[in-house]
Amino acid sequence: MIKAGWRVFLFAAIALAASFGAELYFVPDVVPVGYAEEAQPSWAVLTAFLLRAIELTAAWVAAIALAMALGAWVRSRLHFNSPPTQPLD
Repeated sequence: MIKAGWRVFLFAAIALAASFGAELYFVPDVVPVGYAEEAQPSWAVLTAFLLRAIELTAAWVAAIALAMALGAWVRSRLHFNSPPTQPLD
């Protein structure tokens, strides 16, 4: 359980870093359409939008996976035991 949570966190962090790097490399000067003073190519605006959506999704997945993994780690360290399912004789 704990290893799977860290693996999800790691993959989400890698996706976040990759999309952020791709955004800086492929469309470094693209800004939202309303803030542009000059015309921008539509492929650049759409690419920037797609990469930003990937970044934000990966960031949320990483945050949730980190919280779950840390919670599972704390629970294992504190040795919380669930109540027995069968009555003791």
